[in-house]
Amino acid sequence: MGDDVTQTEYSREQRLQYRRKVQLSLDVFETMLTQSSFDFDRPLTGMEIECNLVDADYQPAMTNREVLASIADPAFQTELGAYNIEFNVPPHPLAGRSGIELESQVRASLNAAETKANTHGAHIVMIGILPTLMPEHLSAGWMSDSTRYQALNDSIFTARGEDIMIDISGPERLTLQSASIAPESACTSMQLHLQVSPADFARTWNAAQVLAGPQLALGANSPYFFGHELWAETRIELFAQATDTRPDELKTQGVRPRVWFGERWITSIFDLFEENVRYFPSLLPELSDEDPVAELAAGRTPTLPELRLHNGTIYRWNRPVYDVVDGRPHLRVENRVLPAGPTVLDMLANSAFYYGALRALADDERPVWTQLSFAAAEKNFVAASRSGMDARLYWPGLGEVTPDELVLRELLPLAHEGLERWGVSADVRDRFLGVIEGRAKTGRNGSVWQVETVRGLQERGLARPQALAEMLHLYCERMHSNEPVHTWNVPS
Repeated sequence: MGDDVTQTEYSREQRLQYRRKVQLSLDVFETMLTQSSFDFDRPLTGMEIECNLVDADYQPAMTNREVLASIADPAFQTELGAYNIEFNVPPHPLAGRSGIELESQVRASLNAAETKANTHGAHIVMIGILPTLMPEHLSAGWMSDSTRYQALNDSIFTARGEDIMIDISGPERLTLQSASIAPESACTSMQLHLQVSPADFARTWNAAQVLAGPQLALGANSPYFFGHELWAETRIELFAQATDTRPDELKTQGVRPRVWFGERWITSIFDLFEENVRYFPSLLPELSDEDPVAELAAGRTPTLPELRLHNGTIYRWNRPVYDVVDGRPHLRVENRVLPAGPTVLDMLANSAFYYGALRALADDERPVWTQLSFAAAEKNFVAASRSGMDARLYWPGLGEVTPDELVLRELLPLAHEGLERWGVSADVRDRFLGVIEGRAKTGRNGSVWQVETVRGLQERGLARPQALAEMLHLYCERMHSNEPVHTWNVPS
């Protein structure tokens, strides 16, 4: 969303000026796409991991300020909830054995952070939704101390004009009203970044949209919210509903949601930024002093803060990113599909599958999205979030298939091929994609393990809250083992 938010209330004049500045920035961005030199000669990948904090009883610990002060590492930052932290993994190349090195580095950083968190009676958990989170935890003191989070909350409710209704179906339907965006804080994800050239952006983004459904089916890890068993990846629907600025009347009129899969294949990154400006009013109309036209005319690189901030308040599952580092502009696809966890190995396997299959699909002379409607890709995405490994997904040439068949027959060979094109070493490919193969063959992801474990614990006599806490205890033990989730046993 951006860090440069200084206030929580905005005047009508500010909103008007901001709209004009965003439009001007969009015009400058269009010029830059044709005239500027973007940095992509050595494409880098990046990762952000959102985590939860729990106490000794595996209940949410609202202590991120104290924990972050102890960690004292700028790679660890606040997130929306006071029980959330985010770990920003430094950008890295894909080639060679960097994946194995990255696995060691991420584990070392998280273990060091866990040791610091322990001094405050807290543990760090990587999971899509904290299963022990209950409504009473979000009644007061749940939000991180941050102007930008308060401004976001206030802006969403100003736009909406009424409380948010959460209504999620599933084995145990959940319906509730919320007077804040607190439920959004339950959604903790892993975000994958890939730096691309302007010429390659459209086919990379289109390929990422195609992959979103299979990605989610394999990686689902969020079956519980507020004690209810809901979707395999409840985080998807919860995030969409918890940030919805539209009352029912605007939904009926077809106004687009801010959490958005999209509605069409694109031909340029400009398509996405132009949609952002055309369809979405500002939530945080913060004005900068930059004159983007003057900056470009002077031969400098405009940072376009208004356009970037606006883009950060539109939550596409594959988000376009414009950024400037050391005076050089670059473009990234930010993949926001996956939940955090269960282990570092599982997350690195998910990322290897994504980057490999993405490369192969994007390079294809007859792209799969020319044979697949955008609506079908979105339907796959929703089906995967709802049903996980039990979903039915459509794929050209195969028809409607289960995720395991799609992955084993089609996508896993493509992922191997794509990683080889990235120059990834054979042992790295085998280690990470072997995890994906095991998950597909067993049909067991984090969501499946959580549900089976809770049901087993309840059959042994535990009430649901106690079963969720004990499941999370067992989850944390296995998370630290770094053994992939498809090998985890279910207590009998």
